[in-house]
Amino acid sequence: MTSHEQTTLILEVKAITRRFGGLVAVNAVSFTVSQNEIFGVIGPNGAGKTTLFNTITGLIPPSSGELLYQGQDITKQKPHQIAGKGIARTFQNLRLFKNLSALENVAIANHIHNHSNFFQGVFGLAQATRQEEKTYQKSLELLELVGLADYAQQQACNLAYGDQRRLEIARALALKPTILLLDEPAAGMNPNEKGTLSQLIRQIRDEFKLTILLIEHHVPLVMGLCDRIAVLDFGQLIALGKPETVKNDPAVIEAYLGDE
Repeated sequence: MTSHEQTTLILEVKAITRRFGGLVAVNAVSFTVSQNEIFGVIGPNGAGKTTLFNTITGLIPPSSGELLYQGQDITKQKPHQIAGKGIARTFQNLRLFKNLSALENVAIANHIHNHSNFFQGVFGLAQATRQEEKTYQKSLELLELVGLADYAQQQACNLAYGDQRRLEIARALALKPTILLLDEPAAGMNPNEKGTLSQLIRQIRDEFKLTILLIEHHVPLVMGLCDRIAVLDFGQLIALGKPETVKNDPAVIEAYLGDE
């Protein structure tokens, strides 16, 4: 990142709190994310990481606090409005169309950018046909990027778990985001796949000029990949900074890293 990019804020999380009845899942968490940054969120199970992602993407409204995207307040916006602004995500529990092919999964996301109307589509008019071809070509290019071009016609449910994770990333990229949130992208991957994933995330950031937020349990991957890291514990932000600083923070070692 250049120094200019480091100072260009794209996301501001201001004292975000989320309560479920008497349980405070996220407690007054604040941080900023800069353009083109790879920003990690780590913490033990139940720390509030996915709840935080869900508030950022509008799936659940925060109980209090404020979310700013490129200076604009998105705190009360719906998921489709937030996605429309350029914030895309993958999920901890995969949400693929299991019975569709890998290519169709990505093409569905790509269809959002099509400009042909309903009647053109129904009557197979030239513009709609060209648009459709373009959609599938772009979708195939994204599959190629994540290493799945050879599996384009395979049903999503027949792909290996690690491949399904990469398919979700391709589908999220089809939405043409400016921020990509990855919820445990390395879950279920072997060490070799994790190394490849790390390279892929860097490549995506550089090629698409993206900002990436990721939740991940695999500490070495986060430490080697992220520009900065936020650490949550029982919904509280207990550390924030560069990997080296976070890794040596006594509160982090006690709460999470332990012997790692």
